[in-house]
Amino acid sequence: MRGYERTERLNELLVRILAEEVERLDDDRLGLITITGVETDRDLSRARVFVIAELPDEELIDLLGEHRARLQRAISEQSRLRRVPPLVFVADETVRSADRIEAILRELNPE
Repeated sequence: MRGYERTERLNELLVRILAEEVERLDDDRLGLITITGVETDRDLSRARVFVIAELPDEELIDLLGEHRARLQRAISEQSRLRRVPPLVFVADETVRSADRIEAILRELNPE
């Protein structure tokens, strides 16, 4: 079970670092981006970074891919990881799903 604790701490660290670095990116195309979570594989083979923004998902993923090297470098500089897992950006569907559920519930129970 100890491995899961380490992974959870690493995920939290990566969220903090990435959130700060995304704010520093000088790319007007990105707009406001929120890092909603990170899931790192136990063997550090990859880190899935969940993001939301007002951009279409594919465009968002492509733009973040252009900045992947800088973001990975920031992780390397700000953490004590021997090996930084490759970042894989994923559009977070959780927020959209929650909005859909909320809209359905509002329709069922109009006030």
